[in-house]
Amino acid sequence: MDRLDPSTTLILVVDVQEKLAAAMPEDGLAALVKNTGILLEAAKELGVPVLASEQYPKGLGPTLPAIADKLAALGVTPMPKMAFDACSDLAIARAIADVAPRAVVVVGMESHVCVFQTARELVKRGYVTHVVADAVTSRREDNRRLGLALAERAGAVVTATETVAFDLLGRAGTDAFKAVSKLVR
Repeated sequence: MDRLDPSTTLILVVDVQEKLAAAMPEDGLAALVKNTGILLEAAKELGVPVLASEQYPKGLGPTLPAIADKLAALGVTPMPKMAFDACSDLAIARAIADVAPRAVVVVGMESHVCVFQTARELVKRGYVTHVVADAVTSRREDNRRLGLALAERAGAVVTATETVAFDLLGRAGTDAFKAVSKLVR
């Protein structure tokens, strides 16, 4: 497995929306928001491209403000979709292809539905796919774990926020290292 390189990696935020978030367990949602925020700040520091999706925003509402603000700071507007798998939406698939990443890091909800289906399709399309276990959630913990297991069985790497952040950094002793290491304290 190759190191995550900021120039060939994309972070994909899947469906972190208000009405969906209201159904999530409080601790799981808090971890997702915190860790997604860390990865978005690291992306900003390291120049990693970011995309975001929203599942049926008319029904599930907009992206949570805490995440939407970080996306806006990166110039990212969430893209609406109806398919559970983000890659099945033509506009999102084109946006991913335009970035032309080697690797895609996936965060969001729900782990066993949209995150899993997106990860499975990314692997099928040839992307090295990382699903961040501490930045995904589902309404029930058993479904979160199941989604991670299914993503891994489909060929995705199940990983953690700090693993991704420090893999993207690659080395200590830089200004980027100082900035990112502060995020994880």
